[in-house]
Amino acid sequence: MALNCGIVGLPNVGKSTLFQALTAAPAEAANYPFCTIEPNIGVVDVIDERQDKIGKIVGPEKMISAWVEFVDIAGLVKGASKGEGLGNQFLGHIRQVNAIVHVVRCFEDENIIHVNGKIDPLDDIDTINIELAFADLEVVEKKLRNIPKLIKNQNKVISKNAKDLEPLLNTLVKNLEEGIAVRTLDFTKEEQLLIRDLNLITNKPILYLCNVDEETIVEDNDHVFKVKEYASKEGSEVLKVCGKLESEVSKLDSEEEKSEFLEMAGVEESGLISMIHKVYKMLGLRTYFTAGVKEVRAWTFHEGASAPQAAGVIHTDFEKGFIKAEVYHCDDLFELGSEAKVKENGKLRIEGKEYTVKDGDVMHFRFNV
Repeated sequence: MALNCGIVGLPNVGKSTLFQALTAAPAEAANYPFCTIEPNIGVVDVIDERQDKIGKIVGPEKMISAWVEFVDIAGLVKGASKGEGLGNQFLGHIRQVNAIVHVVRCFEDENIIHVNGKIDPLDDIDTINIELAFADLEVVEKKLRNIPKLIKNQNKVISKNAKDLEPLLNTLVKNLEEGIAVRTLDFTKEEQLLIRDLNLITNKPILYLCNVDEETIVEDNDHVFKVKEYASKEGSEVLKVCGKLESEVSKLDSEEEKSEFLEMAGVEESGLISMIHKVYKMLGLRTYFTAGVKEVRAWTFHEGASAPQAAGVIHTDFEKGFIKAEVYHCDDLFELGSEAKVKENGKLRIEGKEYTVKDGDVMHFRFNV
């Protein structure tokens, strides 16, 4: 399931350092702008305590986690939508991802250059968001210029869609000219479907990631408060992470050492693990499990998927030849202690094609091809 999340921000806000800690993939991190030119791509396991619990009960030979792909995109600068700082290339990279993590510098350090010469997270956010809005504006205006031709099209469906789309495009132009993100506009589901093919950057879900220093990892500083207030007005989420701390944690060998290190820093869970979970849900992804002595595996599906669609994640033949699914929820397994007990207590069900898969379901599919 090729869904991914782009990591964006101004140069020198800590994107590549966080990416290295997140993925353990090589990403150049240096104290000068544009050290990342081509996007770095890393696949990250989605750590799920439920899978660990299932594994302890079932005792499989191997465990396979769900995953999500992250793309470290070069820092944007003011004027990127006009090509400044290789902006057109970088904006193209952002347009290809499904969601955005916007890293915002919320720490003071005179030894690390800020591209604008000052630490002002709201100004940084506006710089990025305005450039993304202007990039979208160019796409919308191009589409709008083509609308009269589409309205005259002999195909009635194409003509009608163009007529319905025209007022939406005018609304988009008005808002994007003011730097207003499309995701903040109150469009209906039907209207969202009409503009979906435009693949607008500012219509993608976004998570603001405040990169703080070690002193601020527990208590928020003024910079973080400002970002939270901004995101709240926009309806977006905020997480806080210390890039320096996460970089040190990523170099430790065992999970026990990592937990002890975080505990000493006063942190319950790695900020990057929290970010992975947030992004996974932000992308509309959920997890079901298959469990047996050979393997316990986490499978990723889109929220709202039917049983055949979820089966198709394993193999397209499973969806084509779907007959039934044996289903129980992992919570029932944890409560009762074994699959045998789950069956004895009537918690295992046989579901058909209309069943909507739940996050945390344990499933076994019957199919015929």
